Amino acid sequence: MSTELLNINHLSAGIDGKEIIRDISLNIGKGETHVLMGRNGAGKSTLGHVIMGNPKYSVTSGRIIFNGDDITEFSADARAKAGIFMSFQEPPQVAGLPLDKFLKTAMDETGNSPIKYIDFLKELKNNMELLKIPQSYAGRELNVGFSGGEKKKAEILQLMMLKPRLAILDETDSGLDVDAAKIVSEGIHEYQIKNNGALLIITHSTRILESLKVDFVHVCVDGRIVKSGDASLIDTINEKGYETMVSEEK
Repeated sequence: MSTELLNINHLSAGIDGKEIIRDISLNIGKGETHVLMGRNGAGKSTLGHVIMGNPKYSVTSGRIIFNGDDITEFSADARAKAGIFMSFQEPPQVAGLPLDKFLKTAMDETGNSPIKYIDFLKELKNNMELLKIPQSYAGRELNVGFSGGEKKKAEILQLMMLKPRLAILDETDSGLDVDAAKIVSEGIHEYQIKNNGALLIITHSTRILESLKVDFVHVCVDGRIVKSGDASLIDTINEKGYETMVSEEK
């Protein structure tokens, strides 16, 4: 049985006729943790949005294969139902939609069958406790009035409840203090060990990685992946920065 979950094959894409990512190839196996690092504007977030099917971006060449299916032309909704999840740098606010109702509807839409409400409430309570989110927040409008850290915790709550096959986490640790980053990291770890889910973590910081076993690290420069390696590459980046990789690309 193949363990390959995501296969990106010579993918190029952009927005408004401007190419942002160029000839990227990347394979992610089931249960693996991949980290994508690079300077601001390197194309990291664009890659995440293209994998998720954000309609703002257009694929100009290459294919995206997920769980054996070619999803290059799939809508974002179809990709979510197939088992792809993406968190955002700036989670949106949705007035009038309570967090618990949003989660229950999302779980019913992406699961094989609707979850029983009593089971949903039990799972929601347990996950909120792990993330140290007050239970009262379940009835609050999605992200409305939430602090930056609360929004990020709410996204990890979504991850834990939806149990996707692949989670793309885009700068999830940005704006978090040390304690909040640790809690978020523990939530991600809990999701992964319970579901054997794969992770593509887009980040500048290594704090969020502390509770996770990193399998592969990739460095993005000017829309290309210029270097890949094991977790030791993080130490190299922390020590030397991206200058070596930029020089190699040039």
